[in-house]
Amino acid sequence: MLHRNFLQGAALALALAGAAGAAHAQTIGWNPRSGDIWIDTTLGDMNRYGERYRDPFVDELVRYHGAPRDLVVELLGPRRWAPGDVYMACSIASIIGRPCRYVVDAYDRDRGQGWGNIAKQMGIKPGSPEFHRLKQGFVPVYDRWSRPIVLDTELQRAYPNHGNGKSKSKGKGYEGYQGDDDHGNGHGNGNSHGNGNSHGGGNGNGHGGGNGKGHGKGKG
Repeated sequence: MLHRNFLQGAALALALAGAAGAAHAQTIGWNPRSGDIWIDTTLGDMNRYGERYRDPFVDELVRYHGAPRDLVVELLGPRRWAPGDVYMACSIASIIGRPCRYVVDAYDRDRGQGWGNIAKQMGIKPGSPEFHRLKQGFVPVYDRWSRPIVLDTELQRAYPNHGNGKSKSKGKGYEGYQGDDDHGNGHGNGNSHGNGNSHGGGNGNGHGGGNGKGHGKGKG
């Protein structure tokens, strides 16, 4: 009996190790080829987040990008898509107003072309407003995850106050960072012209840069 239990336990351990290895293997040598170095780098980080924190990753795509939960779970599971690929498909779909499955099918047909060419096929050309919207969309996603994100020059212009100050908002982020459930450590969290709260939900340094005196003393 003990011998059989030992064998069953060993088999289970090997199965779990194999599953973990498969999840990691799907991102080895992975290259999204979006046409933007910053996007490629951030998608690689998103792979690590999605593999480690599967539930909040799935919830993000379902809640904010209108993706069917069963499709996202299927892509990450049996179809072994990298989390970054799933995000790109559903993000592009939400921008062009099409179902996520529509972009998934297009990528499956032309997977070798990379996301840059797929985006062009969908009408999202480099430098277009849609492309800027696609790129800027990463920032609120990371804020909702309470995950640090380094902005390039373009995004620093779009989010000039992002990351200023320390958030004191309630609610724990998925990696131990503090952040509001919906907005996390976002751009503009904290005090604006007075001692009141600005665009975000947590108390940090926003446009005003601290709890200094502004136009009013009361909370906004």
